[in-house]
Amino acid sequence: MRTPAGQANPFPFYTKLREMGDVFPAPWGGYLVTPYDLCDQVLRDRSWAVPSSEWRTRQADAARWSAPASLQMGDTLPMLNPPDHTRMRRSMGHMFDRKSLQIISHSVDRNTDRLLDRLTEKLQDGEADFCKLVSEELPVAVIGEWLGLPPDDYPLMRELTHDQVFTQELFPSHSQLALSDSATARLREYFTTLIRERRRNPGNDPVSAWIRTWDGMEPDRAVADEAVYSLALFVVVAGLETTSHLLSASVRLLLEHPLQMEWLRTHPENLPAVIDEVLRYDPPIHMISRIAPADSVLGDALIRKDEMVQLLVGAAHHDPAKHEDAELFNIHRRSSHLSFGGGIHYCLGAPLARLEATSLLTGVLRRLPGLRLSGTPVWAPRVAFRRLTELMVVQD
Repeated sequence: MRTPAGQANPFPFYTKLREMGDVFPAPWGGYLVTPYDLCDQVLRDRSWAVPSSEWRTRQADAARWSAPASLQMGDTLPMLNPPDHTRMRRSMGHMFDRKSLQIISHSVDRNTDRLLDRLTEKLQDGEADFCKLVSEELPVAVIGEWLGLPPDDYPLMRELTHDQVFTQELFPSHSQLALSDSATARLREYFTTLIRERRRNPGNDPVSAWIRTWDGMEPDRAVADEAVYSLALFVVVAGLETTSHLLSASVRLLLEHPLQMEWLRTHPENLPAVIDEVLRYDPPIHMISRIAPADSVLGDALIRKDEMVQLLVGAAHHDPAKHEDAELFNIHRRSSHLSFGGGIHYCLGAPLARLEATSLLTGVLRRLPGLRLSGTPVWAPRVAFRRLTELMVVQD
């Protein structure tokens, strides 16, 4: 799966995994789950837990689960179980409701235009890397402006996020875990300093708002600041990596299917359905982990309490029992997907990711009618988190 061939086309491997059964033991322990309906069932079931820091510290593989970066991720919102999850999520308020998105949309559209201007200029000299110039830049610019970070710090946020995510991969190497630990330590230093500054000079930004909220909830300032740090880390790590992939994958898949792209150019009102099909066909996250709260039967398998199940949502999205001709990219289908999770852990940033994808595709369709691929896309060698590292394009 980590090879260039596996990254370019993982679906034959998912077919082989489905042939092994609906739920079957993983060689490294726990279970793998492939059917769409079973993955959906577990994600929606409040009783299934996420691998929190408390669970991680009880695992035998201390190098993997008790590494500093791993334990830090165990304290962020996606890895908290109730009641801690309930409290943390409530403190964020209606982060991306309709009113907030209307305000943020100005930043999204302005940055989209700026980045497409730069891409257009670069294309005048020949081919250009869409990932480097656009899809890696838009999410960090949008999140950076929203958090009130200096633009000079955006490259650092992007670099640290790429390294930090190794701790969330399947079987990271020792060197990758070391990179993740280092990146997490630098992110802690960065946001701890930011929180101190916002305490001295509060503003109309999310970090200042979270400080005010947690000061009202928690009398211990150190505990409050730690909660605010966890929120800032979560927003950056979750918002940059996954959205960048959605943007890259959207453009790649449309350029690989020029007839569908041309149809979309004259039917832009169908963009929401197109984004759903991209999220189904090649989601940013191909594997999601859950922990059995008690001895549980899932499919034909007995999952013991505290055992992990790894939901192969990349395979589930291509389950022929759920989608007809699932291996085909088809923007005309009514797509169902699990890319934003489900239940109490449904992705808070889903509306923002959709907004960025809509803005970018609208701009590409309007401004770059002759855009086409000029090279083979290149992926990072990952299993859980997808990342296109190079998408070379030219303009006819």
